[in-house]
Amino acid sequence: MNKLFQQTNAHWVRYSEYEYNQGDDGHLYLTPTPTVKPAVYDPMKEADALVVDALNVGRLAMKRGDEDELKQAVKGFVTKYGLLGFMTALPTTPDFVSYDAVYLPKNHFIKAESRSTQDYMAHFFPFHKPEIYKDREFARWNVGGNRDDRIMQALAMTFANEPMALAMSLQRIYAERYDWLATQFRDWAFMLVSSFLFYEDKDSADELTRDLYRQGVSAFGSKAPTSHISLYDDKPKIVWDFYSLLLTIQTMFGFALTDEKRPLRICKHCSLAFIAGHANAAFCNPKCKNQYNVYKGRDKKEQDAD
Repeated sequence: MNKLFQQTNAHWVRYSEYEYNQGDDGHLYLTPTPTVKPAVYDPMKEADALVVDALNVGRLAMKRGDEDELKQAVKGFVTKYGLLGFMTALPTTPDFVSYDAVYLPKNHFIKAESRSTQDYMAHFFPFHKPEIYKDREFARWNVGGNRDDRIMQALAMTFANEPMALAMSLQRIYAERYDWLATQFRDWAFMLVSSFLFYEDKDSADELTRDLYRQGVSAFGSKAPTSHISLYDDKPKIVWDFYSLLLTIQTMFGFALTDEKRPLRICKHCSLAFIAGHANAAFCNPKCKNQYNVYKGRDKKEQDAD
């Protein structure tokens, strides 16, 4: 995986603080707190932690327990890594701003196959709409002109060579729905659990159950990252373009799930996801292994007593 994605265009932005706000449409949105500063980073350098943290938020979402706990977990993930970038992840192309319509493959969030560009972008700017001016085939975006916008202007210039929608999704006024975030985390965790149970129960499960596990994994497809060739000093290389954090996680999750040397696992004791140091690892850390053995020994004594 390291060799395959040695050259990537995957830089993302995270803010130091996020907050929940209710939109006029009744939905709850997560957005950067006003005036906080952005930080640009490379998610690929944190790929293992990024995937595991996303899966464990999803595991919490699957329990359907304390909603406040899940809200805090989602907010904690976003504060650590940034919003997922649904706006550029969902359409067939991230270069949609200059188009009249946005085309959408099947997804769990927007059922229509196409939406007008204006209506589509309204999903992500519920509080402040960006100023976009279209002239025939071209579109221009007014980032802002006051002193408070200078940081946002600098951020837009940093990503000036990327699709306009990507730069816009990294601005302070961009927001993502909480229920969409929770659903995406839950989908990833469901894929992991389906895969884990398929092999865990392979000797005892009937073919119908195994087929349900297969369907559980195949139900959540994803787009592949785009790529281009770049000429480096030593030789030409493939550069992979990740235009959303969502696509970065989805791709790295797929490779981690199929990695034979360091596979993804669910801890036998605490049920959290972790990347195993070897193929047969069953616990995320020695403490969980010790606690599992203690509980197992206690249960055995109780059974013997009965």
